Amino acid sequence: MKKIKLAIVFGGMSTEHDVSIVSGTSIIRNLDKEKYDIYPLYIDKKGYWYTYTPSEKIYKVGDNIDNIQYLNNPIEYLWNMDCVFPVLHGLYGEDGTIQGLFELAKIPYVGCKVLASSISMDKTYTKIIFEKARLNQAQYVYIRENNGKYIYVDKEFNETIYNINEVTNEIESQIKYPMFVKPSNSGSSVGIRKVKNIKELKEAIEYASKYDKKILIEEGIKGREVECAVIGNEEVEASCIGEVLSAEEFYGFDAKYNNSESKTVIPANIEKDIVEEIRKSAIKAFKAVNGSGLSRLDFFIEEGTNKIIINEINTLPGFTEISMYPKLFEAVGLEYKELLNKLIELAMK
Repeated sequence: MKKIKLAIVFGGMSTEHDVSIVSGTSIIRNLDKEKYDIYPLYIDKKGYWYTYTPSEKIYKVGDNIDNIQYLNNPIEYLWNMDCVFPVLHGLYGEDGTIQGLFELAKIPYVGCKVLASSISMDKTYTKIIFEKARLNQAQYVYIRENNGKYIYVDKEFNETIYNINEVTNEIESQIKYPMFVKPSNSGSSVGIRKVKNIKELKEAIEYASKYDKKILIEEGIKGREVECAVIGNEEVEASCIGEVLSAEEFYGFDAKYNNSESKTVIPANIEKDIVEEIRKSAIKAFKAVNGSGLSRLDFFIEEGTNKIIINEINTLPGFTEISMYPKLFEAVGLEYKELLNKLIELAMK
């Protein structure tokens, strides 16, 4: 049987470059070598493309990639592929940009298409879609930074220009502390801060604006953090539920990748009716953004009420050795190698 020519694209120009290296090389190691001719492609932080010769090295977050050779014409290289598996987290990889490139080149690729990718990368616009789908969410405010001023955007998209003192007063009138301040377009919790007073709020807004001019401020939810993976195009399946036990105040970048005390519990010890509600909500949210292929959906179970509150969707979740997406499906009998096969089959359909 003829092997499928499969390109794996990893690295990229986003703040999640280092995580992508770990995810990409993990996928390369676990692919079925009898089924695929594998062509790994690495994109550096400046956007230059390289071919990568796989080694036995197991990369950790922060490691530099080796065994690479500059690729002069990546588009021509991609045209020779049967399918592409992008493993690019964050901007320029998860936001619809590289998906648009694959569409123009008429190459099948794993994961969500342009619309779902771009909507889901932007936390603010994801929330607007989830509101329409009547999914429970935390209270939020959306602002934009522009030359030291802040544009407050209300629920009807009316805009008011404020200075930092005025905008934080407006936010305080809308949302209770604690709050989370997030760059609207960022992943792996990069640029996020939890704030408990107006001084911290001002600092967090200024910090978040270094990563994105569009900033989301959400009311903090006290409860359990849980995650659900989905797979499919029209027929979508949900995994079991996993629970995140962060070693830090919230599950930020360091808690995820640098703190060994953070734990995940799979499957989570949750009542069956709550599990089913989360699974149904995950599929509904995935379809609401016009998702295809795969995504991971993050939720809270609110303390005291057991209310299910959706946090966000991740259309290109991590595939590292500790990542929830493959582990959630592994817990229901779909091994890593078979999960990769299924994702590639969905892409080629």
